[in-house]
Amino acid sequence: MTTIQYDQDGLIPVIIQNAETKEVLTLAYANEEAVQKTMDTNETWLYSRSRKELWNKGATSGNTQQVTAVRLDCDGDSLIYEVIPNGPACHTGKDSCFFETIHGERNESPGDIFAQLTSLIKTREEEMPEGAYTTYLFEEGVDKICKKVGEEAAEVIIAAKNRDAQELSMETADLFYHVLVLLQEQKVGISQVVDVLKERHAVKTTSK
Repeated sequence: MTTIQYDQDGLIPVIIQNAETKEVLTLAYANEEAVQKTMDTNETWLYSRSRKELWNKGATSGNTQQVTAVRLDCDGDSLIYEVIPNGPACHTGKDSCFFETIHGERNESPGDIFAQLTSLIKTREEEMPEGAYTTYLFEEGVDKICKKVGEEAAEVIIAAKNRDAQELSMETADLFYHVLVLLQEQKVGISQVVDVLKERHAVKTTSK
């Protein structure tokens, strides 16, 4: 097993990554104590090079991170903390510190889009802005949301039967959106759905 290789200052670079979307949130440093506290508590602990002290991510801002895995690279000289964030990772209020593209064009993954849409739906439920369609759905309640899910599912079937790729894409997008609204109304995280898919996949893989 590879051992952790700290540098001459007793530090190791840590990439903090969203465990669900795989988006890189920030780059920081940790010493041996911070790494151990991270593994003991499943919370993000790091070392501030400017303040010369340990710090617990989110202790003051409330933007905590639940650590689901700590991964070590093949040379042992860098780590990845896979986390489920409770709020933005960046002090600017952005989800990730890497929000500026200085060359080329950033390609967003399906996971990025789902994360952004899930976050927006959650914010809509909390703030209930007047005139927003999502606000209307939450005001109408679960019966209305379920009805829309059923209607959109039927539209997906019709589009598939018509062999219309563009229509199928649009209706599937509508279905996904309404399902995400339903999950938020029921307080079921998309990560819970993903966990079920992972479990089913693992069972099928091991049974072969």
